[in-house]
Amino acid sequence: MPAMKNIVVLISGRGSNMQAIVKAAQAERWPARIAAVISNRADAEGLAFAASHGIPTAVVSNKAFATREAFDAALAQAIDGFQPDLVVLAGFMRILTPGFVEHYAGRMLNIHPSLLPSFAGLATHRQALAAGVKVHGATVHFVTANLDHGPIVDQAAVPVLPDDTETTLAARVLEQEHIIYPRAVRMFVEGRLRVANGLVRIDAPATQPA
Repeated sequence: MPAMKNIVVLISGRGSNMQAIVKAAQAERWPARIAAVISNRADAEGLAFAASHGIPTAVVSNKAFATREAFDAALAQAIDGFQPDLVVLAGFMRILTPGFVEHYAGRMLNIHPSLLPSFAGLATHRQALAAGVKVHGATVHFVTANLDHGPIVDQAAVPVLPDDTETTLAARVLEQEHIIYPRAVRMFVEGRLRVANGLVRIDAPATQPA
């Protein structure tokens, strides 16, 4: 049985992916605990959800710091107080400094609402509709200093329908995010993810004793 892992989740809003991860961790009895949920916004709705599930919360407001570096240093200090094995970005709306990313290299995951490497950055659903792609989706990846371009752990695809709007497409993609992000986090805490030459290899699940 793998050792119990500590997960710290970063959010900026409602944290719907965080909620999906919390629920999956409890329902599937992962060898992990959600050690904390941290936000850069005190009004983030997800903080109340975390507190209601007995998860410690913290707020590190980026507005209290003059530079991105100073904010990231304070954020890292708050995160490290919970001794994380994994840091999960779940709608955390900050571009992180290279030093912060390096500090958590190999132990920080993000989810992006597109099939990377297509449509990095913001407004991914608008980009997909404008490009006329027939398939869109979401990607879980390890975080690197290159925005939205770390090694890919998991992806899910959805069809782009002729009458789709940004709203309808986003909703369909979000449903898949809530499936693949918990799945990817579980594979990490079970020690099944290996990165070699920029590619993620996934080991088979450990067999359960009869």
